[in-house]
Amino acid sequence: MTDMPAQATVRDLRHGDIAAAHALLARHGWAERIGDLERFTLLLERSQRVAVAVVDDTLVGFARGLTDGLSNGYLSMVLVAPGQRGRGIGRALVRHVTGDDPSITWVLRAGREGAAAFFERLGFSPSGLAMERLRR
Repeated sequence: MTDMPAQATVRDLRHGDIAAAHALLARHGWAERIGDLERFTLLLERSQRVAVAVVDDTLVGFARGLTDGLSNGYLSMVLVAPGQRGRGIGRALVRHVTGDDPSITWVLRAGREGAAAFFERLGFSPSGLAMERLRR
């Protein structure tokens, strides 16, 4: 991953990362979605792919994907701490979670500010095919 800062490491989430990942997401607008630490742990246990980005032993990024590993995938959460953005960490997180299997179609919701432009740079494109049933 040549576009990522040399000091950043993207890897699978480890059990010891859960509290730091929860805190990172909660600080940056995901608190309602992830709930408390117990609920967040369940979200992670039920996810097939979870990655974190670490710089100087500090967790600065997170990504989560749900997939059957053969045909379909849903990129559920991607976050890079504001001070670390624009350095290739988000791109590396997405690549880590989605992999490089061209037979898997990955979808996501790009509702946050700047998300659509970011994901378009990674090869995603708007689709008129998706449907959703929103939470209440």
